[in-house]
Amino acid sequence: MLLPEHVAKSLLASLGVPVPRGSVARTPHEARSIASSLGTPVVVKAQVPAIARSRAGGVIFAETPEEAEEVAERMLGSTLLGFKVEEVLVEEKLLIARELYLGVAVDRAAKTYAAIALPRGGRGVEEAVEAEPSLIVRQPIDPLIGFRQYHALGIAKRLGYEGTRALELSRVFTALYRLVVELDAETVEINPLADTVGGRFLAVDVKVVVDEDALFRHPELGRYSEFRIEGVRERIAREAGLSYVELDGDIGVIGNGAGLVMATLDMVALYGGKPANFLDVGGGA
Repeated sequence: MLLPEHVAKSLLASLGVPVPRGSVARTPHEARSIASSLGTPVVVKAQVPAIARSRAGGVIFAETPEEAEEVAERMLGSTLLGFKVEEVLVEEKLLIARELYLGVAVDRAAKTYAAIALPRGGRGVEEAVEAEPSLIVRQPIDPLIGFRQYHALGIAKRLGYEGTRALELSRVFTALYRLVVELDAETVEINPLADTVGGRFLAVDVKVVVDEDALFRHPELGRYSEFRIEGVRERIAREAGLSYVELDGDIGVIGNGAGLVMATLDMVALYGGKPANFLDVGGGA
């Protein structure tokens, strides 16, 4: 389950991580009022659980409160990547000198969490990693020790920071680990973490993915249970009561019962095919 961006930022801010000034708007008039109170150019961001929303027009800059109102009017009530936009986050526009990526995520192969950092952040970070895998700074986290400040300082130095700046960055990184543990999260990431022209670190965009099986320990997060990272087809299948997972092949697979579907996927792969999906319509079908 993906937490809304503004909720994720609020949680990180409570742990001392600086975030841009801003607030949530549910009407165009509210967006204008927020932009006016900030007194700077702003960015208007659709609050939907979708990957690559900026490329789909879900993140737009506005130079004036009037422009922010116009942008919000276009966004609110629209459908973005299959999701209805019901609220937008209006934040100050930052002057950024450098963008970084910081994250703590479950490493299933190592059966623990891993701290991950990149000297670049923002749009295109996935493509940059594919082209140059050596960019990744990755450190498995011993669950008995945790992720201490000296671990984070070591990563900060590998990203090119020294002295007080490395210390500031390490505090942001250790806060990510605290949040992962406190929320039973699968992933907490800042992308990008802005290193501003004024010499401050601010979390521009934050993603927190919580393990849905742990929600009973976090009842306060239950209201966001419908805020999921999923494709349009996966959402339609879920609403229809079907189990669907989109894969990258070209052979469709449908079956009644998860065991049968998984066995069919294995058989398709065994004979050289690539399944396009997992679709279980239920054992009673």
